[in-house]
Amino acid sequence: MKTTAVRVSRYGGPEVIELQEVEVPDPGPGEVRVRNRAIGVNFLDIYFRTGLYPSQLPIGLGSEGAGEVEAVGPDVRGLRVGDRVAYGSGPVGAYAGLRCMPAQHVVALPKAISFEQAAGVMLKGLTVQYLFRQTYRLQGTETILFHAAAGGVGLIACQWARALGVKMIGTVGSAEKGKLARLHGAWEIIDYTREDVVARVLALTQGAKVPVVYDGVGKDTWERSLDCLQARGLMVSYGNASGPVTGVNLGILAQKGSLYVTRPTLATHVTPRSRLEESASELFGHLQSGAIRVEIARYPLAQAAQAHTDLSSRRTTGSSVLIP
Repeated sequence: MKTTAVRVSRYGGPEVIELQEVEVPDPGPGEVRVRNRAIGVNFLDIYFRTGLYPSQLPIGLGSEGAGEVEAVGPDVRGLRVGDRVAYGSGPVGAYAGLRCMPAQHVVALPKAISFEQAAGVMLKGLTVQYLFRQTYRLQGTETILFHAAAGGVGLIACQWARALGVKMIGTVGSAEKGKLARLHGAWEIIDYTREDVVARVLALTQGAKVPVVYDGVGKDTWERSLDCLQARGLMVSYGNASGPVTGVNLGILAQKGSLYVTRPTLATHVTPRSRLEESASELFGHLQSGAIRVEIARYPLAQAAQAHTDLSSRRTTGSSVLIP
């Protein structure tokens, strides 16, 4: 069976993205074949496209999608043909109309949640779940700093923080993005193009700083993030939108107050499958209650390169999805 899929044969800019007709096999043991109805676009996909995360070429792109189970391989339990499903982790290759993937990464999707909603929220929403509920389990009494608050992950974080009763300080790159983050639940906003982030955090916390910083930007915000932390605070560096953090001098952590640093990934927070199911259930609950809403920008699958261009240039807010 054939389908249209994105393939990358060399690392580079959006121009290396190619659409090809590829053969999709029957699902093997422990696999399901999913007919994608919507596919999420994330910075993670750019990391694979550029080679920041090296892979054996050629490769597909994308880790997030939603659709229907079209076929079930041997030894699969709990999923049947026709089930509505979603996924936000597992092997890359979501940029396709049809794909096979391990059933352990696929969860049933409630009827109340659309395919586009799910594709726009699975990876990003599960990311916020592990950041807020596993990496540093927020109790509802904290004031925190979250970079890129108007991005796809950031807007979900704004809403989740509000639902928990957490005061979230969000950094943004424009007044318009600041308004959007506030609308979604950010307690306070810092426009890093006009304001000193560290000084503003000190003022907003009356000199106390914050116990945790969530930073998906990378090298551009590394030093500022450390300067916003309380003694023994936790720096959560979970992404590299501006490039990877390199050459870290561990002595700086001591100088700035015996700080902790972690570089978590989604994959290790949704294993075993029971943890994925628990995380997805918490996320779906917030979606169904209306505590979290997803803003969607739609692109045809054939415009995947344009979606990457818009995402990397910070022209997007909310979540971008590809429609096969």
